[in-house]
Amino acid sequence: VLRNLQKVVPLRRARLRKDVDTLRHILGIHKFDLGIVCVDNHRIQHINNIYRKKNVPTDVLSFPFYEDLRPGKLPCPLHRDELNLGDIFLGVEFVMKQCKEDSLDLHGTLAVVTAHGICHLLGYRHETEEEWTEMLQKESYILNEYNRLTGRNLEPLMKRCGQDR
Repeated sequence: VLRNLQKVVPLRRARLRKDVDTLRHILGIHKFDLGIVCVDNHRIQHINNIYRKKNVPTDVLSFPFYEDLRPGKLPCPLHRDELNLGDIFLGVEFVMKQCKEDSLDLHGTLAVVTAHGICHLLGYRHETEEEWTEMLQKESYILNEYNRLTGRNLEPLMKRCGQDR
């Protein structure tokens, strides 16, 4: 499911949907449902404040259906209604501002941020240095495959800016 609940940034939903499908293919998670919700700064700041106690806008927030997944392990659902990975909120307005500052393509950056969000749904974290390294390796693998399949040249934002999300 892909929903655009913001009106601040014009989005090409078909492109974003195609990018998400490519990421799902790379990760072998096509049978799982996944929600992507595009929101503005006001809404992502509100969600960030409620769930992370950080009263600032951000680029992505992930809400995994399976909270105890070990990184790299797919869930083993017992029922059809458990074929769900969770939801990702994309702070599209926040991402657009960063793209303007760094002269980056919005839709390419949204693909990178979505890959980061999907990693969180699959159990990856970056609370410690070891987790950070493991997640960066996974994102690098995903984006290398994405680049190979699409002819693009995307890289993890974590690699470029080295900051915690």
